[in-house]
Amino acid sequence: MDIVVQKFGGTSVSAESSREHCVRHVKEEIQKGNKVIVVVSAMGRKGDPYATDTLLSLLGENASYLPKREIDLLMSTGELISSTVFSTLLHRESISNTILTGGQAGIRTDNKFSEASIIGLHPERLLTQLETHDVIVVPGFQGETDKGDTTTLGRGGSDTTATAIGAGVHAKYVDIFTDVERIMPADPRIVEDAKTITDATYNEIFNLAYLGAKVIHPRAVEFAMTSNIPIRIRSTFSSEEGTLVCNKSEMTRLHQQQTLTSVTYTKNLLQLSIEKERFENIFSYFSEKDISIDFIQTSPTKVSFTLPLSLKDEAMALLNSRNRPIEMIEGVAKISLVGEAMKGIPGVMSKAIETLYQHNIDVLQTSDSHTTIWFLVLEKHMEEAVCALHQTFFA
Repeated sequence: MDIVVQKFGGTSVSAESSREHCVRHVKEEIQKGNKVIVVVSAMGRKGDPYATDTLLSLLGENASYLPKREIDLLMSTGELISSTVFSTLLHRESISNTILTGGQAGIRTDNKFSEASIIGLHPERLLTQLETHDVIVVPGFQGETDKGDTTTLGRGGSDTTATAIGAGVHAKYVDIFTDVERIMPADPRIVEDAKTITDATYNEIFNLAYLGAKVIHPRAVEFAMTSNIPIRIRSTFSSEEGTLVCNKSEMTRLHQQQTLTSVTYTKNLLQLSIEKERFENIFSYFSEKDISIDFIQTSPTKVSFTLPLSLKDEAMALLNSRNRPIEMIEGVAKISLVGEAMKGIPGVMSKAIETLYQHNIDVLQTSDSHTTIWFLVLEKHMEEAVCALHQTFFA
């Protein structure tokens, strides 16, 4: 039995016209002889009646009184509604299908409500139902603890649901449907002439997702990578096969002449620098307060790092309480160049630095690994930096 997993996000299922496109994709796989597991998000975005943020707004100022266990019950209903609506369309098309909740589909999680992690998948019921149905519809974003409590998986949870199920049932591939035909090497809202990527490795897409590109959640890539299940990032509104994400050895790498895969960015950051001799135990202080820091760089005299601008007050209060003099730069952004093909290729860093300096963009920090190069710049220069680097490496 060949199984394909298809995940449709909130915008794909928000209106009947877009849901019709989703049904068409399901029918195409059935016609190929495949069984289909459909994972759906809640319909629409904030402001739409059944979107997750809209459901949360029903609690208003009283939200703080409700335990997270009960909040998860509320948040999980958006996907349940979406699943029922989608199942109805399939029945109308005489497509045999049934609905299994996340728990019924075998998704087992820890009990960290609102940010649960999947700790196991028991797909027996999924596989049994596929023997008598062509399609199983599963609400994304949710699972169940060993005690039977409903949990939600946090942002990007439906992506994670899809790839976790794909791994559990040994799917041929997992299709993540979105509103673009393929992944692009740069944000098209910034780089108007950005082309598309035909294929990429798990590591490349994981880095892109982790570094801010909103293509797929990093946890979802991890599940697929661990089980070597191919992912295709596709458009709901097109028949194009999209960007293939897989093991490097299985790639056609149509863009194999391309050293880099993408340039992405993370904005709304704060850079802090502390004299090295006064830095003792700072990391442990931040860890105790669950403040995550990033882009750590040391020199003979100081240690610099970044954190989200939203954590500024909390971080400053902590540092002031420890009597640590600091230098602070608000409004910085991290620019990231990603590409496995840069391994062993000399000159990529120098070429990027030269590009930024030619545009009079100061680099506050820089770092690199085998597959990623990072630059910290003032946020006011972020878009110009992205465009300049795209022109240098992708034009």
